[in-house]
Amino acid sequence: MSMLTPPGMGGKYRITGNRYPRMRRPQGRRRVVLAAAGATVALGLTGWGTLQLIDVFSGGSDTAQAAGRNGTPCERTGPRTTAQGASAPAAGTAASAGKKLPKPADITVNVYNATKRTGLAKETADALKKRGFTIGKVGNAPAAYDKKVRNTGLLLGAPSATRGPFDVLAAQVPGTTTRNDARTGKDIDLIIGDRFTALTARKDADRTLAALAAPKPAPSAKGC
Repeated sequence: MSMLTPPGMGGKYRITGNRYPRMRRPQGRRRVVLAAAGATVALGLTGWGTLQLIDVFSGGSDTAQAAGRNGTPCERTGPRTTAQGASAPAAGTAASAGKKLPKPADITVNVYNATKRTGLAKETADALKKRGFTIGKVGNAPAAYDKKVRNTGLLLGAPSATRGPFDVLAAQVPGTTTRNDARTGKDIDLIIGDRFTALTARKDADRTLAALAAPKPAPSAKGC
């Protein structure tokens, strides 16, 4: 019997040699550790959810407030400062230059009468001359257009006339249609139609030209 064996104990309780029976670690400690870890995770998730709710009800961050419908951030509309300290135009407020229009004196107009009313071409040509236009030929309309223009009038010119001259002349004769032909010169034909009565009021024509030449606001970012 080993010296470690208490007196009176033998059989299966006898301890011999240098080996001792293994003792299992109490399971209660493992449960405590797992419970503590679970509580820590739960507290972390609760805190994260609280922050999200606060962010939602407070309106979110500056980026979220500035975001458009497509989810991309939009630039602020207020003025921003450049590196030199000067105030630069804000996004959505920048203006693009309006259409550059020629002066009436730079436009040569041939006036033709396609109606049954006599003297209408000369009368109209004189009125246009008073407004600064250069007058070319005056007379009856060519056979291809005589008595065939049902609206106010028709403007004929080279393709280059579309970029300005047509606009200036059309402001004086509203309701006209435009058409390009094969000519290479800069003159324009005004063929007076059945619905023509007189040139528009000069102040109204000037207002139309001012609107065409005025700077146009640049489009803002999509979704802002």
